[in-house]
Amino acid sequence: MATLVGTPWMRIRVFPEVAYPIFLPSSLCCRHRKFSDFVRTTTTRSFSVLASSITDHSKKVEEPVRVRFAPSPTGNLHVGGARTALFNYLFARSKGGKFVLRIEDTDLERSTKESEEALLQDLSWLGLDWDEGPGVGGEYGPYRQSERNSLYKRHAEKLLELDHVYRCFCTNEELEKMKEIAKLKQLPPVYTGKWASATDEEVQEELAKGTPYTYRFRVPKEGSLKINDLIRGEVSWNLDTLGDFVIMRSNGQPVYNFCVTVDDATMAISHVIRAEEHLPNTLRQALIYKALGFPMPYFAHVSLILAPDRSKLSKRHGATSVGQFREMGYLPQAMVNYLALLGWGDGTENEFFTLEQLVEKFSIGRVNKSGAIFDSTKLRWMNGQHLRVIPSEELTKLIGEQWKRTGILTESEGPFIDEAVQLLKDGIDLIPDSDKALSNLLSYPLHATLTSPEAKPVLEDKLSEFSASLISAYDNGELLSALEEGHAGWQKWVKSFGKSLKRKGKSLFMPLRVLLTGKLHGPDMGASVDLIHKAGIYGVVAPQAGFVTLNERFKMLRQVDWEALIKDQHVAEAAATVSN
Repeated sequence: MATLVGTPWMRIRVFPEVAYPIFLPSSLCCRHRKFSDFVRTTTTRSFSVLASSITDHSKKVEEPVRVRFAPSPTGNLHVGGARTALFNYLFARSKGGKFVLRIEDTDLERSTKESEEALLQDLSWLGLDWDEGPGVGGEYGPYRQSERNSLYKRHAEKLLELDHVYRCFCTNEELEKMKEIAKLKQLPPVYTGKWASATDEEVQEELAKGTPYTYRFRVPKEGSLKINDLIRGEVSWNLDTLGDFVIMRSNGQPVYNFCVTVDDATMAISHVIRAEEHLPNTLRQALIYKALGFPMPYFAHVSLILAPDRSKLSKRHGATSVGQFREMGYLPQAMVNYLALLGWGDGTENEFFTLEQLVEKFSIGRVNKSGAIFDSTKLRWMNGQHLRVIPSEELTKLIGEQWKRTGILTESEGPFIDEAVQLLKDGIDLIPDSDKALSNLLSYPLHATLTSPEAKPVLEDKLSEFSASLISAYDNGELLSALEEGHAGWQKWVKSFGKSLKRKGKSLFMPLRVLLTGKLHGPDMGASVDLIHKAGIYGVVAPQAGFVTLNERFKMLRQVDWEALIKDQHVAEAAATVSN
C-alpha cells in the first residue's frame, strides 16, 4: 500500500492490491481509445475514492503477477543485475505469473547492440527465460524503450492538457544559479518554479521565439508519500524536498523516471522488484502514476551486493559480470544457486538448490534488506559441488573439450579422457582447473621434489636402494606386465614388490609415489601410474603438453646422484639452523 497525504490534491491512498484496469497492448491502447477516456476510467477505479471506501480487503481482486527486468544495454550484466533478474524470475514463476524483459536503451550515446546481445545471452545462459520481450514478443510491446517514444510523447502531452506538467524555458545558466542560491541558503537544490505560474501570453511569447523548453511536473508543496515496501517495510518521503522535476528534455527525449512509469503502467506490471539504489526514484514515479490515473504496483527494493570490505561491489574487486564468470568456467546452475543465496534463504541450513527448487521455495518475504557480501571463494567452492553432481557423461564432455581446446590433448573423447576425468574430478572446482590437474599428472618434477625439505624423511629412508629395486622391476618387465593387466595387475604387483622389500603402508607407497609420479601428493597412485602408462600408449597427449613418459622417468631415475642429494639436504638443513 502507498499513501499520499497532506494536501487536498494529495489526500488519496493508493492501494496496489486494488484490481488493475484492463490494459490493451500498448500499440492499441491509445490508437483505439481516447486517452481522456482511459484516464477517466482508471482514475475512477483506482484514485478518486476515499480510503474508507476501498479498505475492505475481502472484496479485492487478485491481480495476475507480472514482473519485469529492465536492464540498460550500456555494458555487461553485473552480478547485481543478474540477481535482480533472478528474484523477478523466481517470484513470477512461483506465482504462476509472467516475467517480462524490457530493454531501457534511451541513453542513445552509451547503448549498443552488442551490449544488448550480451545481456540476452547472459540471461539465457543462466536459464532465466522471459515470457515477453526481445526475441519473444508479446501483447505489451515494443519491449525496447527506443521504440516507444511516441507513447511517451502522448502521455506527456496529456499531462500538459491536465495541467500536471508545464513548459519550462529556463536556461542552463538560470538553473545553475538556482542551485547556487539554494546551496548558500543550505536548502535542497530544487527548482523554484519560475515557469510554474506563467501566463499563457508569456508561454506563447517564448514559443513564438522558438525558445527550447522542457516539460516539468508540478509537485505539491506540502504532504508526504508513504509506501509499504515488500522488503523494507514502510518508507516515506516529504514532498517539499523534491521540487518540480523534468519529465521531457528540450530535445524531446523522455527522462528515465517518466519512461519507467509509463512502461510499467502500460505493460500492467504488478510488482516492481529492483535494486535499492532505485528507492529514491519511487517518489517521482508515484506522483506520475497518480497524475496519469494509473494504479501503483507493489514495490520491493533489494539490497546491494557488497564486496568483502562492505563497499559496493565493483571492478576493482575482480570479476563482477556474468560474462566474466562464464568465461572463467563457472556453471550457470552454480551461479544461479549462489546469487539466490545473496540476501535470501529458505529458513533451513540447505545451501544447494536447482532452479526448479528455488522456484518452489522462493518467497519475497524471506529476502533480507541488509547488504549481501559477495564471497568469490564460496562461489568457487559451490561451483565445485555442482560440478561433482553433473552426470558423468556431461562432465567428461565438458572437460574433454577443455583439454583439446587448450592444447593439452589432441582428442576430446576416448577411454583415456574417461579415466582421467574420473581420477581428477574431485580436485576440480572450475572446468579450467582440469588443465592444471592433467598437466600436473603428466609432469615429472622429480628433482624439485627430492630437493624439497618435505622429501627429507623419504630420501633418508633408503630411497636409493628402493629406487634400484624399482628400476630392476621395470627393466625385467614385471611392472609393465602388471600395468597391462590394469588395476588388478597393479595391486598384485605392489603387494609382491612390497613383500620382497619387507615394506608396507606408508614406507612402501610414499617412495613409490615419489619415484613414479615425481610428487609427494596427488590422486590415487595406482590409477595415476596406470594413466601415465596409457598416455604413452594412446598417443593422445599433445607434444607441447610437457608429458614425461614412464620410459623417460626411469631414464631420469638412473641418473640421480643419491649421495649428492643427501649431502645437499644436510647442507640446507645446517644453513636453516644457523639462520634461525
